[in-house]
Amino acid sequence: MRTRDDERVYRPGALMWLAVATFSMGIDGYVLAGLLPRIATDLQVDAAAAGQLMSVFAATGAIAGPVLGALTGRWERKTTIVLALSVFVLGNLLVGLAPTYFWAMTGRVVSALGGALLNAVIGSYVIARTPEEYRGRALSLVMGGFLFATALGAPVGLVIGQADWRIPLFLVVGVGIAALAGILVKVPTLRLPPLPLRRALSPLTQPAILVVLLVPMGLMCASYLCFTYATLIIGPRVGVGYAMIAVLFGYGIVSLFGNIVSGRMTDRRGPVGVLTVIVATVLAGAVLGWAGLLLPGIAGAVAAIVWFLVCAFFNGGSGVAAQARLAGMVPESVAALVLALNNSAMMLGSALGSALGGLALVSGAQPDQLLLVSAAVLAVTLAGHLLAVRSAGRKSRTVVEVSLEAA
Repeated sequence: MRTRDDERVYRPGALMWLAVATFSMGIDGYVLAGLLPRIATDLQVDAAAAGQLMSVFAATGAIAGPVLGALTGRWERKTTIVLALSVFVLGNLLVGLAPTYFWAMTGRVVSALGGALLNAVIGSYVIARTPEEYRGRALSLVMGGFLFATALGAPVGLVIGQADWRIPLFLVVGVGIAALAGILVKVPTLRLPPLPLRRALSPLTQPAILVVLLVPMGLMCASYLCFTYATLIIGPRVGVGYAMIAVLFGYGIVSLFGNIVSGRMTDRRGPVGVLTVIVATVLAGAVLGWAGLLLPGIAGAVAAIVWFLVCAFFNGGSGVAAQARLAGMVPESVAALVLALNNSAMMLGSALGSALGGLALVSGAQPDQLLLVSAAVLAVTLAGHLLAVRSAGRKSRTVVEVSLEAA
């Protein structure tokens, strides 16, 4: 039942503008990877140096997110969102206009700082403004902007970027400015109780939170371990041209549906159960997918696509449940830091997954065998998740028993 309290109301209209902001970040996060050769030629650097424009963005965001989330915890939330989005837009404009590699790198750092804070503060805003029974749906709506960008925005950006790699960046700037206008007009203000910096950083000292962060990190590690090399796994079975583009497009669309379903299930069943189903299903999918890849001809191609889309559906839904679980473990006043830590854990998991997959291939593993490596990572992740859930359950029972004895 919806609350009539103005401070806690599920307003999809206002949240849509936050989704537009995450949509701009989604385009920015994926489109440049497909344009690196053109960037390298234009800026007169080699491909490896151009690739560092992606790496420095991820590294800066992973480090800066928790720090900025803690330092800005006392600020009014809408103002912080507007400031973070403005910095993100400014950074992308700087990259788009960059005459040299130095200025392009500077712009990437600036945009990463804005994007890192924006990721943290949008999640905490949604949690603080939304009734708990609608929290999953609200988070899925806002995160849907990012996933929709991976499904539609990034491919469109790649197409228009063939003429000039700077055009997608101007697209990001345009979408970001539109989001700024909508947020200024439609998104209500929100001020949380001020906290001293030491209290704001307190989640960093809680082992339970750090253990829970291993789940999104493990999921992203297992995902990128295969996703980075998806062309090597699926390409030989379906082709590396338009068929592969269609499969990747399908991944984005299915992950968007997974995000929507996860939001509703998180509201109904709670984030812990949803995360358990997600990790267990992706683990089973990796093992069965590897077995399916042994099949010849069309059967192997079908198995590869089914495995890939199953991963898309459940990975797409993991972000909502992970954020909701972490937010439920801390006061709303420090949610920004915890959600920034979640984003950092995901970025770290992505980097580890790509590196681990590359190491496995260099060591002589076949691309299909990456699914087994992914399954091993997921098995460890599931074990850690279940142990954390069991430990939390024991602590809850202890608290209840102590309360009854005191009574």
